[in-house]
Amino acid sequence: MSASKPNESVKRRNKNLLNNSEQEFVAGRRNTVLQSLKKLKIQCSRKEVPNIALLGSGGGQRAMVGLLGSLVQLDKAGLLDCILYLSGVSGSTWCMASLYKEPDWSTKLETVKNKILERIRGPEVSLTDAMAKLKKYYYGKDFFSLTDVWAVLAVTSYVKEIDEHTITEQRNQHNKDPFPIYAVIDKQTKQSKDGDPWFEINPYEAGYSLSGVFVDTGNFGSQFHKGSKIKHQDEFDILYLQALCGSALGDEEDIKKSLWPKIKDFFQNETTIEAMRKDDPISLSVDECHRALMDLVNMNLSVLKGEDPSGFDKSIRTNLNELSGGKIQPIYKMKTVETADKRADKRYTNRVTLDVCEYLRSRNSNWLVDIWISICKCMAEWIWGRKYNFLHNMTDEAVNSTLLQSETRDYIDAGLLLNSPYFSVLREDRDIDLIISLDFSEGDSFMTVNGASDTCKKLKIPFPEVSVPSDKGKKPKDFYVFKGQNAPTVIHIPLFNAVNCGDKVEDWRKKYRTFQGSYSAEMIADLMDVAGKNISNNREKLKEQIRAVIEEKDWD
Repeated sequence: MSASKPNESVKRRNKNLLNNSEQEFVAGRRNTVLQSLKKLKIQCSRKEVPNIALLGSGGGQRAMVGLLGSLVQLDKAGLLDCILYLSGVSGSTWCMASLYKEPDWSTKLETVKNKILERIRGPEVSLTDAMAKLKKYYYGKDFFSLTDVWAVLAVTSYVKEIDEHTITEQRNQHNKDPFPIYAVIDKQTKQSKDGDPWFEINPYEAGYSLSGVFVDTGNFGSQFHKGSKIKHQDEFDILYLQALCGSALGDEEDIKKSLWPKIKDFFQNETTIEAMRKDDPISLSVDECHRALMDLVNMNLSVLKGEDPSGFDKSIRTNLNELSGGKIQPIYKMKTVETADKRADKRYTNRVTLDVCEYLRSRNSNWLVDIWISICKCMAEWIWGRKYNFLHNMTDEAVNSTLLQSETRDYIDAGLLLNSPYFSVLREDRDIDLIISLDFSEGDSFMTVNGASDTCKKLKIPFPEVSVPSDKGKKPKDFYVFKGQNAPTVIHIPLFNAVNCGDKVEDWRKKYRTFQGSYSAEMIADLMDVAGKNISNNREKLKEQIRAVIEEKDWD
């Protein structure tokens, strides 16, 4: 396949009609699947080739390493070439992005695996490189958000690189690999519970999976009006894609507890401070700005920790009130920790954060300070993944009207709604026969498959009945099969289970938490091994289910 010129208009996909490039890709991949089935001695004609999707759930670095270990064993078992689609959310997309940077990675997976492991065991991205990347993101587009910050300060600490390639560059590089789908959700639609929140990004198209409206991936982020592009924005790179998909490893408070310290560490580093001092501001000195912003960071951290933030509040007002002409004033006196009203303190802190940012911006001309101010502002307003809405002012009765009205949309980690990308592969036009769900979630081992089942019932999407076994929870098994008439078969595989972990399932879960920094080389090796066992221990069961969907499918 050759790369094509980006289509500069919004496209609606009719049911059972894939994008032409995806149709071509799938046709070629089905030939690969057929040959793979023959090697496995699974009888199948060209017409009977099943459409099999492999799903990787979220789970931070646990999901990244777990998916890699699973794919390695699928390859060794001769099953990897049976997979038509590979779709992921959150941490699984970190693995996918690392794989798909290598052309035809599935033909040389052992070599690619070693390169990935060597990198993620190695040193983090340097502060100088991180600073340069943050500057590129800040000045390179119309909307700067916490996704940019998360990419540079958080994702790089796990993937250990800044990948500036784009997904559309991969269009002619993966003829021998499964078709990749990266899944996120629309934040506003999730919050309103009105419309289609499920959003996917693949090398050809980005758009709403169930509504069937898409734009060329190279134009996702550009400004559209009534379905036609009116202002171009450069395509985002792979690092940003990893942050967009893996932008929220937990609830808001968890993320803030992770992100504020990273912001603090970054801006109190001597290298960063020295870079600030090289560019003199117009009137307010870098040191004064730095002191005020560091107080602001510490005040936010104190509120999150349930500590008394009033000292930082006082310091901010003492340093800046005189200069601001009394503009930065408390709404009310912040309470001491003994009588704290946590919600009121958060509201107050957000207000002070915005006031301080507004004042400092008016008195500052230093680019690094300006970025810091924008980061603090984004933290207060909680802005993630903001993009121009390519559906703005379109007329389409099949799309929820609220989706057509707003000029911008925010896109976030799909794990905040459903921690597995079921709805990218449940599109009717993809006609999936078998879903293999690798679940790397923290907590309930059946939350994703139950959530998918419940949502499918509401939306009348064919999905098997999910009967949750009595052994769910602390000691799940390593292989579950859910079947239903006129619905895809779903194989559900929890990462830590009674088979590969014995009676130490809880110990494994405690060892591999989502929020604990990057894993050691020994932890990565152990996790690769335990994830791989879920495939190697179930090779025959996987073959049996592939045979079954071939036999059960109505091919007429």
